[in-house]
Amino acid sequence: MKIENIKSLGDLKEFGYTSKTIKDELRDNLIQKIKDKETTFEGVHGYQNTVIPELERAILSRHNINLLGLRGQAKTRLARLMLNLLDEYIPYVKGSEINDDPFNPISRYALELITKEGDQTPISWLHRSERFAEKLATPDVTVADIIGDVDPIKAANLKLSYADDRVIHYGMIPRANRCIFVINELPDLQARIQVALFNILQEGDIQIRGFKLRLPLDIQFLFTANPEDYTNRGSIVTPLKDRIGSQILTHYPEDIETARMITQQEASIVESQKSTVIVPDLARDLLEQVVFEARESEFIDAKSGVSARLSITALENLLSTAERRALIAGDRLTCLRLSDFVGIIPSITGKVELVYEGEQEGAAVVAYNLIGEAVKSLFPEFFPGIEKLKKQNEEGPYDDIISWFFNLKDGFELMDDLRDKEYMDLLDSVTPLNDLLGEYQPNLSKQDSYFVKEFVLWALVEFKQLSKKRFTEGIQFKDPYGSFINGI
Repeated sequence: MKIENIKSLGDLKEFGYTSKTIKDELRDNLIQKIKDKETTFEGVHGYQNTVIPELERAILSRHNINLLGLRGQAKTRLARLMLNLLDEYIPYVKGSEINDDPFNPISRYALELITKEGDQTPISWLHRSERFAEKLATPDVTVADIIGDVDPIKAANLKLSYADDRVIHYGMIPRANRCIFVINELPDLQARIQVALFNILQEGDIQIRGFKLRLPLDIQFLFTANPEDYTNRGSIVTPLKDRIGSQILTHYPEDIETARMITQQEASIVESQKSTVIVPDLARDLLEQVVFEARESEFIDAKSGVSARLSITALENLLSTAERRALIAGDRLTCLRLSDFVGIIPSITGKVELVYEGEQEGAAVVAYNLIGEAVKSLFPEFFPGIEKLKKQNEEGPYDDIISWFFNLKDGFELMDDLRDKEYMDLLDSVTPLNDLLGEYQPNLSKQDSYFVKEFVLWALVEFKQLSKKRFTEGIQFKDPYGSFINGI
């Protein structure tokens, strides 16, 4: 018998349906997925050996769960992906406000209907996509919002006394019966509201305006919290923490490869941008390294965290910067330039919390310097390290490039609005760069080589071998001492 043909309690009994709690449902389906070697949390990267095993253990233990971590660590995504561990459809008593299980009804409406109709009690089916409820904890949340209140209009319409439990209007939690219920940023919930959750988590009792209702609600609770919130805005009251079975710590990606996978998956890139802008691999690595540098920066508040959304929006801005440049220049195709990274600064300044020293520097300056720090960190992976001090008469791989700039009377300027051919010709004119790439990166494609040439110039600046000045229309590179000596 197909579920669309099961329309009454009698049909459901004939079908042989077995009722389960939501925690058993999650547990059984997870066991089956593990046995079948299926991926349980599709699209979440970097947690395979840390968070996901802990989350699976919590589900197998049938625990309510608290995901504790800084912003942008996929806490809400993990919660939503738990929907995939639910049965596709479950039956409920038709017309029930709280998704009553036909075999274990708990509301007065369902109990009376089943007593009256028996096997003819109408049944509806609830898809798993509808079994997810989410509430952002804010200071204005009330007990009435999440648990319920007396509805005077219902009392008047039904001509009932306030002492009758039929005048109760259920809040979000009772309406999420047999569902996954997520409370985001739990510490922001007022302590008195957190106290109201005690009995729901433990015994299933709820109290509304003096009514003590025995509603053994069947809910998988999932909470998310940011460690910063424990000190800045509030805390999770101890008895509530005691009732949460598992607390799982989330974290940021631990390597560039994982971070790139997340960014590529989440970034909203228009097809026309993909066909217009060529993005070298080094550019993608550099973008992720900027975020890694931000998380280590002394100017940025580490307790606040640097969200994975930074690299996602930065990639979108980066491609848009190159696309806009190509549109203005009339180029049908363009390769990303390192100077295009200036376009990601708005993505950084809006997503980091600066400490006092960072505020003194200025958000834009801190963001621009992060790009330079990222260049400095990645450079030794591609080229020989640059020594601060060399022995006299000892030749280095970058001497010819530095000499080329030393002998240049005027600065070497890379303007932002150069057409691709002009940009390439200008970098080709620095002939020692061609020799350096030929020796240390001989397998680079022609398109990628220009990004790497600019990368070398930025690195020489970071290692104090050249100087760089950013102005409105572009960037100027100079030998730091050449202009002074030439002046003498």
